[in-house]
Amino acid sequence: MSQNTPPTVQRTVVLGSTSRYRRELLSRLNLPFEVAAPDVDETPQAGESPRDLALRLALAKARAVAERFPQAVVIGSDQVADLAGQPLGKPGEHARAVEQLRQMRGQTVVFQTALAVVCLATGFEQVDLAPVKVLFRPLSDDEIENYLQAEKPYDCAGSAKSEGLGIALLEAIENDDPTALVGLPLIRTARMLRAAGVQLL
Repeated sequence: MSQNTPPTVQRTVVLGSTSRYRRELLSRLNLPFEVAAPDVDETPQAGESPRDLALRLALAKARAVAERFPQAVVIGSDQVADLAGQPLGKPGEHARAVEQLRQMRGQTVVFQTALAVVCLATGFEQVDLAPVKVLFRPLSDDEIENYLQAEKPYDCAGSAKSEGLGIALLEAIENDDPTALVGLPLIRTARMLRAAGVQLL
């Protein structure tokens, strides 16, 4: 570091999410961070597209947590499964998961994974979207039932965990940020954290 370079303030990073999947992904960046629940109403607005819903909620989560941690760099994220323009949320229970997977079999579903990074102290705010196109196999009812009994992915948008047995449900995945489908696009996250002044390497 030259004498003319001012020291960088390394701000606390806060993940505004209760998702264990996002927590595990963010830990890959080898960066100390805290976790805080965003407490945001995730109800879709009338006529809101899955893409717009994901973007709105990611930013709302980041802003909500930033209000409590104004000096920190806060990450918010949200994912909505988009089947022909219709949002598919987390199923929550078995019957809804069966229904979702029956709807998606043989179809291309776009998992709209949105990311927001906010720091109130510096006025930094960025939002980005990492859409992932997923082609589901023409699944039989038995395959759907066997998968759900094995993995119970009821806390996952679209009722499938691609990082686990759920990969066997799929024909193809198309994206430019490999972890986006799991819930946090790390290439974009790293880019936005650097832009917010966080040193990663």
